[in-house]
Amino acid sequence: MPPASFAQARIWLDEKIRFDPDKPQIAIYNMPFVYRLHSGHTLSTEQLRHALHLTVNKHPSLHTSLHFDIQKNQLMQRVITHENKNYNNNNDMFSIIETTYETDEQLNKILHDETRNPHLFHLDQGLVFQCHIIYYKQISSSDLLSDHDLLIFNFHHALFDFPSMKVFHHDLNQAYTTSQLLYDDKTNLRYLDYAVIEQQMSMTGASVFWLDALCGCKLDQPLSLPFDRYRLSNEHRTGRGTTISFDFG
Repeated sequence: MPPASFAQARIWLDEKIRFDPDKPQIAIYNMPFVYRLHSGHTLSTEQLRHALHLTVNKHPSLHTSLHFDIQKNQLMQRVITHENKNYNNNNDMFSIIETTYETDEQLNKILHDETRNPHLFHLDQGLVFQCHIIYYKQISSSDLLSDHDLLIFNFHHALFDFPSMKVFHHDLNQAYTTSQLLYDDKTNLRYLDYAVIEQQMSMTGASVFWLDALCGCKLDQPLSLPFDRYRLSNEHRTGRGTTISFDFG
């Protein structure tokens, strides 16, 4: 199993430090993308499900788990396959859920949950992508989405970023319109490959830069930083903030 990239390790560690892993309060790395059809257009949910399976199967990052290897003292990543899922009595590489709404208040609550719910993903199981189909008033019996319905693609940021959405859109569109998605696993450059190359890169230049930038600083003395203070066992951070504005006019 290859190691996680430095960026993945930072995100994974940040979640561990900020929040109690046994009692997560709020998510900060959910990446929901919300879509609504143009007026008069429809979308087949059956074709969408098939296209999503093809797209997720093509991209290992969308079914990759992260776990800390105690023996190696390093965060590792592992591509979850259908064989792994069958072993765990779970054939789904991602989740698709369906809900309904009638009022704007109900819809806003759903959208807020997509952004802040810490239980949507499981990095240790490779569940890092979710499709949420939101119907207006009732679930369609014809398996068609209309312009009153919404579609949410939600990703965990440890395995996905904003530039990746262009690739996801392209492949999903191809899979939806042609019902197939061709690729060669031997020639495609994967994020897993980048993570391995990154670990092998020399950090000499970076070390020289920081040693020069910090020249004259007393590096052998600990700094009295705010987060070094004693914390209560029941203390946690919610991630919430407050905005205050002043009118000096």
